[in-house]
Amino acid sequence: MSSNFFPDPSSVRYDGPWTHRDVHANGIRFHIVEAEPERTEAPLVVLLHGFADFWWSWRHQLTGLTELGFRAVAVDLRGYGDSDKPPRGYDGWTLAGDIAGLIRALGHTEAALVGHAEGGLVCWATAVLHPRLVRAIALVGSPHPAALKKAVLRDSRQRRAWLPNFLRYQLPRYPEHRLTTGDGYEVERLLRQRVTESWSGSAEFVDAARRMRSAIQIPGAAHCALEYQRWAFRSQWRPDGRRFMATVRVPIGIPVLALRGEFDDYLLPSTIRGGEQWSPRRRLVTVPSAGHFAHQENPDVVTAELAKFLG
Repeated sequence: MSSNFFPDPSSVRYDGPWTHRDVHANGIRFHIVEAEPERTEAPLVVLLHGFADFWWSWRHQLTGLTELGFRAVAVDLRGYGDSDKPPRGYDGWTLAGDIAGLIRALGHTEAALVGHAEGGLVCWATAVLHPRLVRAIALVGSPHPAALKKAVLRDSRQRRAWLPNFLRYQLPRYPEHRLTTGDGYEVERLLRQRVTESWSGSAEFVDAARRMRSAIQIPGAAHCALEYQRWAFRSQWRPDGRRFMATVRVPIGIPVLALRGEFDDYLLPSTIRGGEQWSPRRRLVTVPSAGHFAHQENPDVVTAELAKFLG
């Protein structure tokens, strides 16, 4: 992709057995995708992607859960894909408000939330800050925020796997340049590094990487993606961050499903296991033959576990 050409935000509206819609919530416009938008009486399941990703990450669960009787909705989070990209609002409080507003805007009084990586952090935050709206949360490769912080501080293996990129993303401008140059190759490199070799050698991997590389080059997307990481870091020394971490340490009584790919080297088993005191009704499941993107690498198992959990 030449330096003077950038993908239009609408380029992520890929055709398929689903419908693309715009929904206004919490003061901004969200791009959402669902297979059967008229199914308003079915239990709502909101699917939240992770860093440098977009709604496409959930294509298998979107159709799979819909076929099983749920109203599955995949979202481009604030700043990503074809959702609005405001300059602010990448803090835990606002992100939780986004999802709370979205549930209401879709005409529901409650939802189950499913999140991968950073999308999982949004699940935890929404469950704590808007408890009446969240009936259950399921997480793919996404530990409790306090458990992750503790593991990074105390476990040298987890620190080596997780911290270098996180610190690199705190620099101004350089990380945006790194994510978008070379036709977005850095996004493919990160994806390849975090999935199994068998999946990274597949045609589906090539296709998914191509779409992610394009989506991160949408004007503003890389900067907004990094703002999530920057708030997580800078807020540690500010009252709002300390207040947020204290708030998410309040135990949640709803059912929690924690899925981790068997070969996920990015988040260690001990990190995912940590934090039981904050989610006493949590169940841990290992997804075989998968790395950090288990919902894409072994979608049938993930969809089946989600259906069992949500059913």
